[in-house]
Amino acid sequence: MALTKENTVVGFIGLGVMGKSMASHILKAGYEVVVYNRTKAKAEDLLASGAQWQDTVAGVAARANVVITMVGYPQDVEEVYLGAGGIIPNGQAGSYLIDMTTSTPSLAEKIYARAKENGMHALDAPVSGGDVGAREARLTIMVGGDEEDFEAVKPILSLMGTNIVLQGKAGAGQHTKMCNQITIASNMIGVSEAIAYAKKAGLDPTRVLESIGTGAAGSWSLNNLAPRMIAGNFDPGFYVKHIIKDIGIAFDSAKEMGLMTPGLELAKSLYEELAAQGEENSGTQALIKLYDK
Repeated sequence: MALTKENTVVGFIGLGVMGKSMASHILKAGYEVVVYNRTKAKAEDLLASGAQWQDTVAGVAARANVVITMVGYPQDVEEVYLGAGGIIPNGQAGSYLIDMTTSTPSLAEKIYARAKENGMHALDAPVSGGDVGAREARLTIMVGGDEEDFEAVKPILSLMGTNIVLQGKAGAGQHTKMCNQITIASNMIGVSEAIAYAKKAGLDPTRVLESIGTGAAGSWSLNNLAPRMIAGNFDPGFYVKHIIKDIGIAFDSAKEMGLMTPGLELAKSLYEELAAQGEENSGTQALIKLYDK
């Protein structure tokens, strides 16, 4: 049976910096939405707009036939999906489960297999685009799973993103996100060093961006995060603690495949140094602070 607004209840678990905006787009599109978050206060705006609250993950799973998760760490994903009070043990047969957390490819494969055993459809669908992409519904969504399941939920994914690609079987979405994070991790070092260099050379870094942002050096990080660095705005679009988590997943996965990643290793050490200085809850653009001493 095709998913329609009339026969679909969307459950959304995890209403942080990005999840709250993502859930709001689904709600505004006219879907019935039930939500759960560890801190209920973060759901208040959604509830005022018509979302329904559930006190537990199990409650969301029992109520919704499409369940989307956007939580913090792989251990959270595992508990939310596979724990006794989780989605798969308490969900509806035939439901679609979409994990949009950046997690491990192996866990995505495990969730897919367990869901299939229980008559459910699981997709791993991590995203890129940060807080701005989430607010503006312009996320890049990288999907792993069965093509039929992907096509069934694509209209819902399209409410949150504009670049939505099925990359392959279960786990492929997470592997693609690792490619994304490897690129970003090394790129952020270059962006930080470029801004630090501009300052040391006595240049106006904002004017420097006018020249280099549209040339060969242009990137999303340069054009979106360098201005925040210059302004001293270190609010999280994406947390330092989360990039460290993602880098760790990518580093371990690359090691398992026998792939050398020296750029990733350098980024890992720099972000860990930054976190040790108390910046774990800052945005990733706070990396510039290591250069501004």
